[in-house]
Amino acid sequence: MTENTITSSAKKGRIYAPWEHTFNRVLSPFEAFIQRQTTSGLLLMGTAIVALILANSSLADAYQHLIHTPVTLAIGGWGIDMSLHHWVNDGLMALFFFVVGLELKREMMVGELSNIRHAALPVVAAIGGMVMPALIYLAFNHQGDAMRGWGVPMATDIAFAVGALVLLASRVPKALITFLVALAIADDLGAVLVIALFYTQALSLHWLGAALAMLALLFTLNFAGIRKVMPYIILAVLLWYALLQSGVHATLAGVLGAFAVPARSKYDPNLFAARINEQIDHFLANHQQDDTVLTNENLHSVVQNLEESVKGVQTPLQRLESIWHLPVAFLVIPIFALFNAGIPLQFNALGATLTHPVMLGVASGLLFGKFIGITGACWLALKLGIGQLPSGTRFSQIMAVSVLGGIGFTMSIFISELAFANQPEYLLMAKTGVLLASLLAGFIGFVWLWFLGRKTAS
Repeated sequence: MTENTITSSAKKGRIYAPWEHTFNRVLSPFEAFIQRQTTSGLLLMGTAIVALILANSSLADAYQHLIHTPVTLAIGGWGIDMSLHHWVNDGLMALFFFVVGLELKREMMVGELSNIRHAALPVVAAIGGMVMPALIYLAFNHQGDAMRGWGVPMATDIAFAVGALVLLASRVPKALITFLVALAIADDLGAVLVIALFYTQALSLHWLGAALAMLALLFTLNFAGIRKVMPYIILAVLLWYALLQSGVHATLAGVLGAFAVPARSKYDPNLFAARINEQIDHFLANHQQDDTVLTNENLHSVVQNLEESVKGVQTPLQRLESIWHLPVAFLVIPIFALFNAGIPLQFNALGATLTHPVMLGVASGLLFGKFIGITGACWLALKLGIGQLPSGTRFSQIMAVSVLGGIGFTMSIFISELAFANQPEYLLMAKTGVLLASLLAGFIGFVWLWFLGRKTAS
């Protein structure tokens, strides 16, 4: 049987709804578009621009009113009362941290962070890229309340940084993209630890004990072999509420809950293959002419068993990461940007803004601290034989990538909100520094890598 015959047979067996052909022509290009790694970064950039326009237009008052709209979730006498801004930062962002936690766990088990030799260089680079920006920030702000912002320039935005590098995919080695992904993931882990250890409020031991109990239950489910995701989701929500009341930032429930999700399959590949073959045989044996799954209960039963087998060979971690990746990338993060990137630009006070110590500390930390920290840490690690350059890369490309590490949008703005929650002037300066440094780092890093790629091609 030829390939054309197989294709024709497959088309004949395909059942279409009345409008499905039309909608397929509309949706297929969109689905192909959102699979590109640059899409989430482009959407994030667009949303940030919209937020800036809203904050500096005639709609500025309406924008501020929307952000601070009170929203209450109540059942009987119990309730949570927060502004819409806090629901986004404390609630929706927990989903972002959940996906970050799933990615971290997968990378540490089977990804770039699982092999010590391969992970050494990006992990050392991430450490250098966190320490140096913090030190540069403290050089500008070494006393008073402004010191609390030292964590702001430590984080790299994985969507923007990797998106910029993917645009240069034809000019850079694939291993360089892998290096940046591993570095950004290790950087995320560092940012999570910083938030947990240094940006907590006064602790409530009662609620902290409740949170630890929820976490213990989550891992008990894991060790007991429970692979259905709903119990984990319910307990993770209870963990989030307990942390919200405890003083530890509630979004950490996302990371902790993710680490409790099982990464073991129910069936190994051999058993899965045997079950699938057995079910296919049952399907063919029970199939009659003109039968459908709707009219033949035996076929329906076989399909349910097939579905159960497919779920059994997948790990809950893989299923949840697949389910939540797109909603977080294309809904949660843009909403976060819309609610947090709206900075009122005062051009008549531009000189004061550009010379403010908080703004200078954040911008210099991201732009120069990331470059010096990542490049210096990589140079030292290579000299000491701790790591090795990614395959096919040059040290000059590592230097250029270290500039892209200065793109610190999402996590940096999030830490700004934690560090300066009650100091609007410092918060404004920190966000301005993040936006300015991210713009410059993205442009300089992109041009540098483009030039290096052109030189290599020549």
